[in-house]
Amino acid sequence: MNSVTQFDCLIDDLIEKNAAFACWFQPSNDSPQLIAGAEDDIIFPGSIQQLSRVRGFVFAPFKMSDNVPAIVLQPAIHLKGYSQIQAFDPGTLVSSPIHRETKAPCLSTEFHDYLVCVNHAIEQINAAKFSKVIVSRRICKERTNESLGSLFLGLHDINPGVFVFVVNLPRAGLWMGATPELLFRSDGRHAQTVSLAATQPRRPDGQYCWFTKEIEEQAFVSRYTVDVLHRFGFSSYQTKGPQDLETATVAHLKTSFFFSGTHIEDRLGEFVGQLFPTPAVCGLPKAEADQFIHTFEPHDRRYYTGFLGPWRLKQSGTDVYVNLRSMEIEDAQYVLYTGGGITARSNPEQEWEETTQKSRTLLNAIETLQEQG
Repeated sequence: MNSVTQFDCLIDDLIEKNAAFACWFQPSNDSPQLIAGAEDDIIFPGSIQQLSRVRGFVFAPFKMSDNVPAIVLQPAIHLKGYSQIQAFDPGTLVSSPIHRETKAPCLSTEFHDYLVCVNHAIEQINAAKFSKVIVSRRICKERTNESLGSLFLGLHDINPGVFVFVVNLPRAGLWMGATPELLFRSDGRHAQTVSLAATQPRRPDGQYCWFTKEIEEQAFVSRYTVDVLHRFGFSSYQTKGPQDLETATVAHLKTSFFFSGTHIEDRLGEFVGQLFPTPAVCGLPKAEADQFIHTFEPHDRRYYTGFLGPWRLKQSGTDVYVNLRSMEIEDAQYVLYTGGGITARSNPEQEWEETTQKSRTLLNAIETLQEQG
């Protein structure tokens, strides 16, 4: 049995046992990491601000509630690299398996329904209710007998430059994704965040021409990021961009912000709580955009457009990402989430096509594996 097959089987075994774990690849890094734990290793912080006092792998929703809480899996078991992970025996986990709820099958968002929602958002923007809002939809695809461990590895193989993850946690369920959007990174001394927005299909020649709508959409996020930095007393910081960021299927505009990590080391939860949700996943002004999403999106986003990743770990530091290009995996289907930023210049049909392009990140990996099986 080769090493990759051993890794596949271990991930499948953890999922079959319904154990609490998170496994991930950092961008441009072929060495996976895994955190696993018992029931006593799981924390449910009451607010994002409370994250300042914990360490582990954080999995936070778009909007916290009693039914959709933020979750931290403390690093009782933290393994790095294929060798360490493959040597791990899931039977050593002393906790009873997570109880997985049985859900009624979901339905994909229809083309007409999505366009109605987008048109309503444009009307609200033209009426000066808000300047930008993100409208998402769901795509439900049948799950067969494919190995989820193989799917996880395949997703990394075709998306090596992004954060690829599989997470199974109580009250959250089983999630997998490949997100390009860094929310916050800090090693204690140096910190970084990015503003990521605007989408085009990936071009073979790597040459992109960004239109006014896309430039404005990304600029909303950058201005908001600057406001948060000023709120926390950062009078100086460095920026890089806007520049193109390519993923397997699409490209985005990205601006990186670099600043002191020591200034906020004891306030990480507070800082991330102000930064999140960014206009890239909610809109501006935040409260009005959030109310539109709550009122008009026909589904609960749950952990989609939340954030996740290692949090205040020794050596690894904090490296959390926005939960994009992700799906919840149920017994009989994959529930994919995809969305786009709506501004006054948006074209509803083009927004639908953009969300379709984004969904190919996951659908390509699923379909490739199903064809092989």
